[in-house]
Amino acid sequence: MQDLYDRYRDQRLVILAVPSDDFNQELATNAEVKNFCKLQYGIDMPMTEITHVKGDDAHPFYQTLAEDTGFTPRWNFNKVLVGRDGTIVQTYGSNVSPMSSAITREIEALID
Repeated sequence: MQDLYDRYRDQRLVILAVPSDDFNQELATNAEVKNFCKLQYGIDMPMTEITHVKGDDAHPFYQTLAEDTGFTPRWNFNKVLVGRDGTIVQTYGSNVSPMSSAITREIEALID
């Protein structure tokens, strides 16, 4: 995700990292998550607090996403592409590389 952010940030693409412990892999605190991501992966993109992304406790964004599109993250590193007007453009599972042509084509169409 950092590579994607680095590639398009000058064209005003914002990537928001959303850590979640819904998959039992997150560190204990927001500070630990942010520090780990920065030290291990050089992450400097914006990051939310640890957030529920599925189930009854999911953040309202993810609840609406599930209702409107049927998409619920099933594992870490899912991606949701949101247009400038706030509409959901596309969703991608964790198996889709952030630098895949499927994602970069959509982004390039949006930033032109």
